[in-house]
Amino acid sequence: MTALRHVNHLWREADVPADLVDQLIYRSNLLGADLRITNYGGGNTSLKVRGSDPVSGEDIEILWIKGSGGDLGTLRRTGLAALDNGRVAALERTYRGVDHEDDQVALLADCLVAPRQAAPSIDTPLHALVPHPHVDHVHPDALIAFATAGNGRRLVEELYGGTIGWLEWQRPGYDLALKLRDAIRERPDLEGLVLGGHGLITWAETAEACYERTLRVIERAADEIERRRGAGRPFGGVAVAPIDGDARRRQATRALPLLRGLASGERSVIATFRDDDVVLDFAGSERAAALVEEGTSCPDHFLRTKKRPLLLDLPPAADPAERRDRLEAAFDAYREGYASYYRANADGDSPAMRSSSPVIILWPGVGMFSLAQNKRESRIAGEFYVNAINVMSGAETLGGYHGLSDSEAFRIEYWALEEAKLRRMPPERPLSRRVALVTGAAGGIGGAIARRLTAEGASVVVADLDLEGAQSMAAELGEQAVGVAMDVTDERSIEEAFERATLTFGGVDLLINNAGISISSPLLETTLEDYEKLHRVIDRGSFLTSRAFARQAIAQGIGGDIVYVVSKNAVVAGTNNIGYSSTKAAQLHQMRLLAVELAPYGIRVNGINPDAVIRGSKIFAGDWGDNRARTYGVPREQLGEYYAQRTLLKREVLPDDVAAACFLLVSGELAKTTGAVIPVDGGIQAAFPR
Repeated sequence: MTALRHVNHLWREADVPADLVDQLIYRSNLLGADLRITNYGGGNTSLKVRGSDPVSGEDIEILWIKGSGGDLGTLRRTGLAALDNGRVAALERTYRGVDHEDDQVALLADCLVAPRQAAPSIDTPLHALVPHPHVDHVHPDALIAFATAGNGRRLVEELYGGTIGWLEWQRPGYDLALKLRDAIRERPDLEGLVLGGHGLITWAETAEACYERTLRVIERAADEIERRRGAGRPFGGVAVAPIDGDARRRQATRALPLLRGLASGERSVIATFRDDDVVLDFAGSERAAALVEEGTSCPDHFLRTKKRPLLLDLPPAADPAERRDRLEAAFDAYREGYASYYRANADGDSPAMRSSSPVIILWPGVGMFSLAQNKRESRIAGEFYVNAINVMSGAETLGGYHGLSDSEAFRIEYWALEEAKLRRMPPERPLSRRVALVTGAAGGIGGAIARRLTAEGASVVVADLDLEGAQSMAAELGEQAVGVAMDVTDERSIEEAFERATLTFGGVDLLINNAGISISSPLLETTLEDYEKLHRVIDRGSFLTSRAFARQAIAQGIGGDIVYVVSKNAVVAGTNNIGYSSTKAAQLHQMRLLAVELAPYGIRVNGINPDAVIRGSKIFAGDWGDNRARTYGVPREQLGEYYAQRTLLKREVLPDDVAAACFLLVSGELAKTTGAVIPVDGGIQAAFPR
């Protein structure tokens, strides 16, 4: 192919599988790898191939198609639905019209020839009735710009010389598939169609030809938009100029706890902040308010972002805390507007109203905040709104953008089929809407806690003096974790860690005070330097970190949890350990004091008293372990077993045991518990809380 500038041509003959179904997956992955071609989870691809009916053995045409809810970029065989294409076409015989689309979708399950694979999507008939073996349906920004332009049909006909057709906006379903089939019958030379307000569908006789046709159609549309735009500004002049990059991020850091708190009135959310040029150009433009009101058009966009974002009327240099009343008023107005939209369009069969809070918040001059149930979803929502901005930019260049009407958008957003798709999604994990900051998280106990909280859905800030170790742990945990350098003895270091957490996730809900060091020696051998170092790191460090957390949590207004990882030494008067044990006793009482002070803000403060957690421990790997082994007269490698044998349960305590107690305290199962301490020591009578 001729070199492309607007999309990536990734087809490599050496990588193409021989099996046709595997070729479908290969083609799908290439299309999904470029967000200019289709957004995450959007689009659909299919293949028609001869095969055998698994029951009768008869020769049939099998339609292999991406299943409902799948993503092209990560598609695998298990994400495909396989249907008897003849039966899908035969559904026309009993079809009763657009008012019965839901019944028609339910019948698709009766056409499956591999029922243990993915559920067929609403777009299945659209592919089934195309008389070509390979079909792509994607949502490229450039084509949706044509699909949402006021004169889109004429522009498409002119640009492609009649090789690409047009179908007016219609909700997906069997009727739209019939119209597509009839359009192809009338014009068999068509290579694809633009679906008004929605996207592009193309077809070909081979997988490679279909892929390349899709790219060529998108490239031509993008070229035309670029040619028409020239040096012009599709959103008009600048109404609000962006402030300096560092200033934007400072403003975002100040605003995020407030915005997240306001948006979490119904259920907590995780935030993502963006301040790239495309966002700043749109949010600060003269046309922004009118286009925000027009709303997004493509269903793939607004199902993730809502039809309209919240556009803040707030100077970019304003102090968010001082203007909190204006932010609260903006949220109230948005929620009332959304409720009015629901009331105006709902009927007796509509699902109950979902959250009325905004998903996308635009602050002119500062950037965009996207809010969803976890980090991945909040990032994707932001990506989708950038797609919507690109669409509006292209459509304005082509003569004027037009979004869907509220009634049509509502019919999609609250469609029973969309509601059923939401119900099929796996339940949220217990901590999916919460952000945890774990200190000392590159060590044994801290790492185990970070892993457990991440496994339970939390977004986790892996904080440690060892930045390389923190980043390595965060990389292991994936997108929902970030590694930061944090010295718990340094106020500025702590502030920077919380700022990074806020800019990454929107705030912090859970603080795990785990960082610590150990120095063991009798009174007469304990230096003042060692004694003060222990107190600086353990009880002073916990104080500084808890204070920073409390400031942010109080600003958010949605409560929170602090967990102190203390020690059995806090309550047991052991020998030769004056410095370490006294700091742990101070830390334990600090926990109790904060439980009292922070309760009015809905912040619970609890503790864990572990003992002899040796495996993976940085503390026991150093002099402390050697010292303990000498003190008890056992070989270093037998220290764990020695500790286990002195407990009631005779079992060694592992980092995962401490992590389990930590999760229990923050899981919601102990929502009315504060000021408590849980021993995780195998059972030591002298350490029983009293």
